[in-house]
Amino acid sequence: MEIRAASDYYAQLVALLPLGPAWDVERLPELREVLTCAAQELAREDLRLSDLHEEMFPESVRELVPDWERVMDLPDPCLGENPAFEDRQLAVRRRLVEVGGQSRAFFIQLAVSQGYPDATITEHRAPRFGRSRFGRDHFGTWAVQFMWTLNTGARRRLGRRFGASFWGERFGSNPSGALECVIRRGAPAHALEFINYGAGE
Repeated sequence: MEIRAASDYYAQLVALLPLGPAWDVERLPELREVLTCAAQELAREDLRLSDLHEEMFPESVRELVPDWERVMDLPDPCLGENPAFEDRQLAVRRRLVEVGGQSRAFFIQLAVSQGYPDATITEHRAPRFGRSRFGRDHFGTWAVQFMWTLNTGARRRLGRRFGASFWGERFGSNPSGALECVIRRGAPAHALEFINYGAGE
């Protein structure tokens, strides 16, 4: 979306004036001042219209995050009582486009969205005769076949930073409670999930 400057609006307003000496901006400084003020206001409104266009999409929303949250029944309880602004933006985007699932890819994507780009999943299987190797496999309980471990790997998004944070946010590392909450909320009821946290960068 093209944003016009005050000088562009001033030139447009001058071009729209009627002909004649009564409307000559070179002879009437009062008229020039009126048109200059009008051009500045039109440029400000143009800029705010561009901001409104950005606020319509959850990828770029900032000012209207509370309105998006009201419509989408947010903030997410997994984020705690005082979620960071960046996490609230992410929750709005996820609520709009997330479909859900029970595949490995779905849970890995949940971890990636929480700042763990190298996440992997290890599925545990109950050892059985014919599939197990002597000296290598350990026999466990029947419930072992429903266990899986999310290996987070190193965390990339290590807290708030200048240029990507909102005024009033606390700088420091993010807690991992949100990851555990979203993983356990989305996991199948019969599954036993574990999280193996990797070392941070």
